Amino acid sequence: MALESIPAYSRLRGHPVGHVYNEAAFHYFLAADRSRVERSPRSMVLVLASLRRSPGRSALLTDSVASTLLAGLVACVREVDFVGWYRQDRVAGAVLPQGAVSSSELRSLILKRILTSLKNSLPADATRHLHVRVVRLGRKELR
Repeated sequence: MALESIPAYSRLRGHPVGHVYNEAAFHYFLAADRSRVERSPRSMVLVLASLRRSPGRSALLTDSVASTLLAGLVACVREVDFVGWYRQDRVAGAVLPQGAVSSSELRSLILKRILTSLKNSLPADATRHLHVRVVRLGRKELR
């Protein structure tokens, strides 16, 4: 799949979800939300999900696994959250706007919910290589 530089949707073939943001759109909205939380007492959580075939390196995802991974993320986030490609065909991402809450408690709850959803939807081979990172972003005073 070619990398698109214009913010848009990427189609999810064979899934009722329909579409998610391409990399350009995902980074555009991530930057907008990041700027918003820097000016407020709120925070946001960035979730990154990929398959690792070797340490530190994300694998290129097949269309089937990519669709399942993205659909699994969409299934476990709220309507105010957004999902898309952080790195096209390699790293799926989700942005979850939050209030001012404890970061360690928040991250562990989100990680558990996302891992459960993805492990239930991905094939066993993909689940073995699943790597999910949950990062809280916001004003430094709140961390």
